Amino acid sequence: MTATTQFRVCPDSGLRIHRPAETLIKVNAVTAVVFLLIGGLFGISIALTRWPAVHLLPADWFYLALTAHGFDALLVWVIFFEIAILYFASALLLNSRLATPWLAWVAYALMLGGALLVNVIVLQGNSSVMFTSYVPMNADPLFYLGIIIFAVGALLGCCVFFGTLVIARDERTYKGSVPLVTFGAITAAIIAVFTIAAGAIILIPTMLWSMGYISYIDPLVYKVIWWGMGHSSQQINVAAHVAVWYAIGAMVLGAKPLSEKVSRSAYLLYILFLQLASAHHLMVEPGISSEWKIFNTSYAMYLAVLGSMIHGLTVPGSIEAAQRAKGYTKGLFEWLRKAPWGNPAFAGMFLSLVMFGFLGGISGVVMGVEQINLIIHNTIYVPGHFHATVVTGTTLAFMAITYLLIPLLFRREIIFKRLARWQPYIYGLAMGFVSLFMMGAGTLGVPRRDWDITGADALMSYDFPGAAYLMMGLNGVAASFAALGGALFIVIAVGSILFGKKRADDAPSILSPAAPAAVSSYGNAGTMQVPGTFVLALVFLGAFVLYYFVNWKYLAATWGLS
Repeated sequence: MTATTQFRVCPDSGLRIHRPAETLIKVNAVTAVVFLLIGGLFGISIALTRWPAVHLLPADWFYLALTAHGFDALLVWVIFFEIAILYFASALLLNSRLATPWLAWVAYALMLGGALLVNVIVLQGNSSVMFTSYVPMNADPLFYLGIIIFAVGALLGCCVFFGTLVIARDERTYKGSVPLVTFGAITAAIIAVFTIAAGAIILIPTMLWSMGYISYIDPLVYKVIWWGMGHSSQQINVAAHVAVWYAIGAMVLGAKPLSEKVSRSAYLLYILFLQLASAHHLMVEPGISSEWKIFNTSYAMYLAVLGSMIHGLTVPGSIEAAQRAKGYTKGLFEWLRKAPWGNPAFAGMFLSLVMFGFLGGISGVVMGVEQINLIIHNTIYVPGHFHATVVTGTTLAFMAITYLLIPLLFRREIIFKRLARWQPYIYGLAMGFVSLFMMGAGTLGVPRRDWDITGADALMSYDFPGAAYLMMGLNGVAASFAALGGALFIVIAVGSILFGKKRADDAPSILSPAAPAAVSSYGNAGTMQVPGTFVLALVFLGAFVLYYFVNWKYLAATWGLS
C-alpha cells in the first residue's frame, strides 16, 4: 500500500483517515461489543439469582458467573473499546498515520488471547474467585496468566497511541495544541499505564504463589496493590467517557468547551489524584491507619472530585452555549428542551452525564468517608455504586458514540432507527434503577456477594427488612429491562455493520457543520452565559448535600449498638 492509498478523506468531517488505523478501530470496537454481550449474559444471570423469587443459579454457578461478569464487563469490554478510542483520538483526530500498526495487531492478539483464556479457565469451574480474586482464595495459574497477557496487550496499545502522538507532532499533522478529546485520551492512557503496572506488581507474584513457587502472599498487601489496578481501571473509564462526552457534544451540536484550559486542568487533576479513590475499598482494613485513610479519601480525593465537577459543569455548559448560539434563548431551559433527544448519540451521552454525576459521583464521595463507609462496606451498595459509574456512565457513553462511529467508519446507515432512538432510554434508565435498588438494599444491610439473602441453607438465618427483599426483586426486574436495552444495542450495532445501507460519499453529513472545528482543533465556546447549566449545578449540589447528611443520620442510628 502506497503512502497516498493509506489514507482516505472522510466526507463528513474532512479528516484524513489512516486506513490501517481505521481497520484497528473497527476490530477493537467490534470485539468490545462481543464481550459486552458475554458479560451481559453473565450479568443478567446474577441479577435473576439474587432476585429471591427467581433464584436462577445454584451457588457454584453463581460465583462462576460473578467472576466472569466482573472480568468481561469491567475490564474486557471497556478496555477494548478504549483502545479503539485511543486510536481514534490520535490517528484520526490528528490526521496522522498510526505508529507501528503491526504492534497494534500484536496488542490486539494478546488482549483477545488473554480474555479468551480467562473465560475458558473460569468456565472450567475451579477459578470462581470473583473479580477481586482476594488471596488466600486460589485460582488456576492460567487465570492470572490470562489477565496478565490481556494487560500486556493493553499496555502495548497504549504504547502505539503514544507513538502516534509523537508522529503527529513530528510530521505536523495538526496545528497548535492537541484537541481536548485527544487530551482526554492522553489522560486515560497515562492512568492505564499506572493501572497495568499495579496489576503486574501483584498478579505476577500471585500467579507464582498459585503455582507453589511463592509460599505466602500477605492479604492486606494484596488488597492495597490490587485496588491500585481494580479501582484505577475505572479511572481509565472516567477519563475516556468524559472525552466521549466532549466528542459527542462537538459532533452533534458543534459544541466547544467553555474554557479549554479549565477542562485540561480538570484532566490534570485526574492524573494526579484520581487513583487515590482506590482507598475507599480499604476503609475497614484494621492494618491501615486512620490518618492514611482520611488523607486519601478527603483532602487528596476531593481534588479529583473537583476535576469531575468541572467536567460536570463545562460539558452541559458547552451544549447550552452551542444551543443558545442557534437561537434557543428563551428562559433557562429552552436549550435543553430543544436538544436533539431523538438522536441516540446525544440522548445516551446526556443520560450518561446526569446519572454518572447524580448516582455514581455522589455515592462514590459518600463511600469515601471513613465513618460512613463502615455501614455500607461489603454490602450490595458497592456494586450499586460502580454500576452507576461503569454502566450508566462509561458503557452508556460508549454505546452513544457507537451510533456516530458506525456511519463514519463503517460507512453504513443505522438500522431500526426508531428502536435506536429508544435504546439509550431503555438501557440507561433501567440501569439507573438497578443502581438505585442495589444501593437501597445495601443501605438496609444486604451483603455484596451472598448467593442467597434468604439464608435458606444457613445454620443461623437472618431476616432483613421487608423493603430489602422488595428492592432485590425490583433490581431483578430493572436488570431484565437493562438486558433488553443491551440486547437492542447489540442487534442494532451488529446489524448496522452487517446489513445497514451503504453510505455514499455525497450522503448528507451526520455531523453538525461546526463539528470538524469543534472536535479536532483548540477553541472555546466564547461565552460563559450559561444560566441553565448553573441552575442544574446548584440542583446537583443540593442533592449531594442532602444525601451526604442522610447517610450521617443512618450512621448515627447505629450508635445505640455500642
